[in-house]
Amino acid sequence: PGRPARPELVPPQQVDRRRSLHTLAGRAVMIHALCHIEFNAINLALDAVWRFAGMPEAYYRDWLRVADEEALHFTLLADHLATLGATYGDYPAHNSLWEMTDRTSGDVLARMALVPRTLEARGLDASPPVRAKLAEVGDTAAAEIIDIILRDEVGHVAIGNHWYRWLCAQRGLDP
Repeated sequence: PGRPARPELVPPQQVDRRRSLHTLAGRAVMIHALCHIEFNAINLALDAVWRFAGMPEAYYRDWLRVADEEALHFTLLADHLATLGATYGDYPAHNSLWEMTDRTSGDVLARMALVPRTLEARGLDASPPVRAKLAEVGDTAAAEIIDIILRDEVGHVAIGNHWYRWLCAQRGLDP
C-alpha cells in the first residue's frame, strides 16, 4: 500500500523518546508518536478487511468500525499536535506496527492473536501512565483525547478477542 512521504521511518532505537513532557517540544514529540500509532492502526484495521476474504459479514463491519474509530483518534491527536506547533510527519517514526502486518499477512488467526489481543492490549496498559503524565503537566486536552482512545481501544481488544475465539472454534483449536 502507499504511504505518505512523511514521517521519515527510522529504526525504533533512533526515535526520540527522551524529551520532557514539561516542554512544548517534548509534548509535541509524544503526541506525534501517538498520532503515528493511530495512523498505523487505521491501516492495520483496513488491511484486516482487505486481506482476509471469506470471513462473516460482521467481521468486516467490526474492522471498518475499528478503522473509523482509529481515524477519529488520529484526527483528534493531529489537531492537538497542531496546537503544539507541529504536524504529523514533522518527527521521525518507526515502522514496527506496520511490520506486524507483513508477519501476519498469511493468516487471519495470527493477525487476530497478535494485533488486537497483543499490540492494542499493550496500549491499554501504556495509556493510563501517559494520560497521567500529560494531565500532570497541564495538558488536559491531550489527557481527554487519551480517555477517548482508551474507551475505544477496550472495544477493539474485545473485537479481536471475539474473532480470535471464532477462528479458533472454526479450526478446532483451544483458544
